[in-house]
Amino acid sequence: MASCTACGFGWSWVLSDGRLKCRRCGHRWRRRSLWDASRLDSRTKTELVQRFVWGVPVYRQRFSLAASRPARERFYRLIRFAMAQAEQLREPFEGSLECDETTFGGARKGKRGWGAAGKVIVFGIIKRNGLVKAEPIPAHDRASIMQVIQAHSREGSLYYTDQWQAYATLRLRGDHVVIRKEKGRPVGRDHINGIEGFWSYAKNWLYPYRGVPKKFFHLYLGETCYRFNHRDEDLKPLIIKLLKATAFEEIDINPVQVS
Repeated sequence: MASCTACGFGWSWVLSDGRLKCRRCGHRWRRRSLWDASRLDSRTKTELVQRFVWGVPVYRQRFSLAASRPARERFYRLIRFAMAQAEQLREPFEGSLECDETTFGGARKGKRGWGAAGKVIVFGIIKRNGLVKAEPIPAHDRASIMQVIQAHSREGSLYYTDQWQAYATLRLRGDHVVIRKEKGRPVGRDHINGIEGFWSYAKNWLYPYRGVPKKFFHLYLGETCYRFNHRDEDLKPLIIKLLKATAFEEIDINPVQVS
């Protein structure tokens, strides 16, 4: 339920005219969708959705639309908010799952590997021949990955992972298959090619942006998950429907605070 726009209380009644009434202070307001939150006209928004689906960054649209660059960037951000929220609300996975972690960020001088400066560590879970979930984690340690696994997978699943010792406790949640590798290739028939393929997909998709703001990286990651999970569908009508169904008051528009 949407929070009251006057006092912030989280419970309200739905009135017959579609408005909401706060149970605490009695304030009445009308819910705005993300589609209505932008003051651009419908034709411009529809065209921007099409260009978003094609993957055209805002900086490549300098002379094409009447809308200003800040307005286009804000509308793109609303789309990513809707995508990220839809992926966050997806039901936990079960069955055969592949788990892995990677880093996102450009090449820099200095320390390499998990301790490299300016990198974002991301953990992902993919269901064999199915959907994917991925989100940034604060550190490359057991506590961080287990928190994501517990939130986005069900007990009793079959987990495929690499040989990192942090995955050892997965045997307490379900079956656990450890993938051994030699010279970067799996030994035997077991593999985690699904999640590794998604990492390639996500990094290739983000490459044309030539850098992503770190405070909004979680939105770009949510976008890539949404695109991957709907890769066999026409995204334009899906995105328009999603924007009209998602209430502006139900999302957190503040960027993620990073150190």
